[in-house]
Amino acid sequence: MGTFGSLRRRAVATAAAVGALALVVGCGGSDDSATGGGKKDGKVTITMGMYGVMGIKETGLLEQYEKENPNVDIKAEIAGDEQTYYTALQTRLAAGKGLKDIQGIEIGRAKEITETQADKFADFSKVEGTDHFLPWKESQITTKDGKVLGLGTDIGPMAVCYRKDYFEKAGLPTDREEVAKLWEGDWSKYVEVGRTFKKGFKGGDVAYMDAASGLFNAMVYGYPEQYYDENGNLIYNTNPAVKEAWNLAADAAEDGLTAKLRQFQPGWDPGLANGTFATAVCPAWMLSHISEKAGDANKGKWDVAKAPKGANWGGSFLGVVEQSPVKEEAKKLVAWLTAPEQQAHIFKEIGNIPSSRTALDSPEVKNAKSEYFSGAPIGQIFGAAAQEIPDKQVLGRKDGTIKDTFSQGLALIEQGDATRDEAWKTTGERIEKAVG
Repeated sequence: MGTFGSLRRRAVATAAAVGALALVVGCGGSDDSATGGGKKDGKVTITMGMYGVMGIKETGLLEQYEKENPNVDIKAEIAGDEQTYYTALQTRLAAGKGLKDIQGIEIGRAKEITETQADKFADFSKVEGTDHFLPWKESQITTKDGKVLGLGTDIGPMAVCYRKDYFEKAGLPTDREEVAKLWEGDWSKYVEVGRTFKKGFKGGDVAYMDAASGLFNAMVYGYPEQYYDENGNLIYNTNPAVKEAWNLAADAAEDGLTAKLRQFQPGWDPGLANGTFATAVCPAWMLSHISEKAGDANKGKWDVAKAPKGANWGGSFLGVVEQSPVKEEAKKLVAWLTAPEQQAHIFKEIGNIPSSRTALDSPEVKNAKSEYFSGAPIGQIFGAAAQEIPDKQVLGRKDGTIKDTFSQGLALIEQGDATRDEAWKTTGERIEKAVG
């Protein structure tokens, strides 16, 4: 994949470098301005607020757009933490000032945006050349009256990342196709492989998986309905899919199969670097993070296998603020950044799977392999996984909050601080308090 590995490292470094500044100023411009952009002396300035490693700034696309459009100057700020970013965005939307012309929107926030902030974002439904997205992706950011509040960047089809060297030490197959067959079609088989791993592993203190919450998320996101029904009612406590995922994740925790390291929480990055676990459920966008944090010392030890079932975990959108003084220019930029060619470019550079049907079918994506992950054909693996994602995905206003709360509840079991029933009760109480 050419520059895939080195650019991934630059991408994460870039996000980290600007993260401190972005977290101080949040996602807004100056407090006394509505948005940061504008027009002056024939020059158009467009401001952007993003988070994490979305690939837009890190892969040189903004510089390319400025080169092709000399009258445009783009100023982008990137927050390292999405939760902090979104809190700041909510504050600025309520105040009506300090906003960027273009704002990133994470999938877990999409429903809340479409239901409570639709009047604050511009409509993309009539923008030409934007009919190439996966239907379910576009539906996530569409209001009931048909207003499209943003355009999709990436999606999060699932796979399982695993350490080949550890599987060999446990007497398990190492070939990615053989590994996928071990748990084909059933997440409970994935846990059963963990029990086999634990019994057979010889080579130190290594857990089978990083955390029970990763397994829980992978299972829940494989169903059309998760925490809410189509009418916006909370169903997390009655949805069989959620209870099934909870119980299997609790089984893994109680059987000592996890390293008790929640993804993206303190301890997880060192766990990757030190090789303290053998598998992690990994959406496509997570590969760049794993390769960066596990480091060159572990290159070629990791591989990628098909997940037991298809699911989507994560993904983002770019929206334009309705009151932006450069609204039309900003919409044009968003359409260009999310076009098939640019989505394929981002995938080639850092591995974010496109939400564009056209990009998914391109040779650039289909033929892509990851040198870091033992030459895994990630274009084929994640492209196929994208086709298995349920066509309909019901989102809720507080999906992101509920996901985090379930992760915290499973951590109580892992740490031995509560039984699964006690943790379930505590989680329910916390959710009710958080979402009202």
